[in-house]
Amino acid sequence: MGFLDFFRPLRSLKMARWKEIGAYSAQFYPFGQNMYQSDLVRSCIRPLAEHTSKANAVCADKRIERLLNINPNLYMNGKDFLYKTRTILELKNTAFIYIQRDDKAAVRGFYPVPYSSYEGIDYNGRLFIKFTFKGNAVSDLVLPWDDLVVLRKDYNERDIAGDDNSPIIATLELINTTNQGIANSVKSTANLRGILKSTKSMLSPDDIKKQKEKFVEDYMNLNNEGGIASLDATQDFTPITMSPIVTNAATIKEFREDVYRYFGVNDAIITSDFTEAQMEAFYEARIEPFLVALGTELTRKIYSEREIAFGDGVIYESNRINYASNQTKLNMIQLVDRGILTPNELRQMFNLSPYEGGDEFIRRLDTMPTGQEADDEK
Repeated sequence: MGFLDFFRPLRSLKMARWKEIGAYSAQFYPFGQNMYQSDLVRSCIRPLAEHTSKANAVCADKRIERLLNINPNLYMNGKDFLYKTRTILELKNTAFIYIQRDDKAAVRGFYPVPYSSYEGIDYNGRLFIKFTFKGNAVSDLVLPWDDLVVLRKDYNERDIAGDDNSPIIATLELINTTNQGIANSVKSTANLRGILKSTKSMLSPDDIKKQKEKFVEDYMNLNNEGGIASLDATQDFTPITMSPIVTNAATIKEFREDVYRYFGVNDAIITSDFTEAQMEAFYEARIEPFLVALGTELTRKIYSEREIAFGDGVIYESNRINYASNQTKLNMIQLVDRGILTPNELRQMFNLSPYEGGDEFIRRLDTMPTGQEADDEK
């Protein structure tokens, strides 16, 4: 059973293309389909997806919470679900998650949609999204907007989608051209090492070829440990020294920095050699906004306005203190004896198991709420 077998496409309905505000046609083709084949792009997206996938969904509806954290769909656990959703968003700037419901409209699963392209469809005044898939027997699928969680980057001109990744494609093409140029330069300079000239006149092409092959076999191989060649008076060898001409290191570094800036990462984040301050900045700039957007969008697509008014909703939490040094964590002890953290919450920061009674707040005897001492004296 494949991914698309879980959906109920509306292929038989006659629909018109949805018109967005500003008369944009709601048709979208992601720019740069092969971006993920770039090792540089993949190294930028990997830390974004990995750190995002550490988050946990918190929800008053514990069934939905377990679904998101443990088993969002047939193929993924909660970590994989976040990883794939973030990867799709970075590559296409628009990520769709299909909310699978049963006949009673109860939520049964969440599926990131691996679309190739999509377009908005109008049916009786309602918005549907028609997806196309690459290399699948089922080439298209129509799903209702109300059952789609939508996340966007560079959200500007269009109503449904974020703008595409075209601004970075030129830099990626330059990097690819540079890499190919380096490879070709090395190959060319490694192959041609000199010119073998014969003083004999009117040699046939076959004789010239045999003479060259014998010289190469005898002297230009790894078995010639002495490094000395002996020629008779009929041959003359002129060595050629060629150095590959490649783009300088500063230019290559600037190309890479352009890609880093575009995705919001740096060498420290990519190589996991970050400081506490760097990780805190990375979390606030690149991880937290995604989690806020995902929690908000899930809330409005899962729950009714009445349920939201009563406090139902989804929040994604990621314990950023896990990125802190042990010394910073130890300094948090003072928050325990002042009743801000429980002992078990502090133990969790050190990946220690909770203990019975550790969820109770405690307070030092020399601290008390303002005004309490006066009340006690009465």
